[in-house]
Amino acid sequence: MPQHVLEQFNLTGRRALITGGGKGLGKVIATALAQAGADVAVSARSLADVQAVAAEIAASTGCKTFAVAADVTKDADVRRMAEATEAALGPIDILVNNAGVNVRNPTADYAESDWDAVIDVNLKGTFLCARAIAPGMATRGWGRIVNLGSTLSIIALPHRPAYAAAKAGVLNLTKVLALEYAGTGVTANALCPGPFATEMNRPLLDDPEKFKALAARIPMARWGELDEITGAALFLASPASSFVTGTSLLVDGGWTAQ
Repeated sequence: MPQHVLEQFNLTGRRALITGGGKGLGKVIATALAQAGADVAVSARSLADVQAVAAEIAASTGCKTFAVAADVTKDADVRRMAEATEAALGPIDILVNNAGVNVRNPTADYAESDWDAVIDVNLKGTFLCARAIAPGMATRGWGRIVNLGSTLSIIALPHRPAYAAAKAGVLNLTKVLALEYAGTGVTANALCPGPFATEMNRPLLDDPEKFKALAARIPMARWGELDEITGAALFLASPASSFVTGTSLLVDGGWTAQ
């Protein structure tokens, strides 16, 4: 008999690493993958943050979890993170490149240090993690790389020069990875959220006028709830997406449909 469709979303026996997993979208994605059966490692610069998240996920799902501190902009840290995760959980099957930062300022006033920081975390970090982990996936014949892009991978807003550039780069890096690993059992896709109520968006959440102005751009006329990212993330991380690679899945309330 053909496999039941819901079994295509079952991650039992798989191991996932989620960067930027201490809060926001990273935390809810890590929780969702664990609910689907995966053992999960969560990484962030602060070990205390991810230790709390790992303990919470383990308690609520019964899955094995691991917390690891790492700076994704440093190759040595990334390789140590990957080695520690595999020592704790086993080979990494699913990589979710979620670590990200944003600085909002007009381009004319944008500090070079802010540009470097935003590009390094969002784009270089994604590259370093994929470079360290994808080859092992290919050797084993199965893997899922889910890179967090953004609606700003597709469109632009004022005052986000580095973030928009980084997220557009993530989209094309994802395509490169998809082509390089096609036929190995490893897929690479970009998950592109619209506005969600995360700490990164705190400056907008705390400003009623900016909050309403951004919601007005969205056909569904609202921001996304954190758990509304989980179905798309699970799809891209699961066997269900076996013939999907090199593409982007936008979860943005219709913003980029306009």
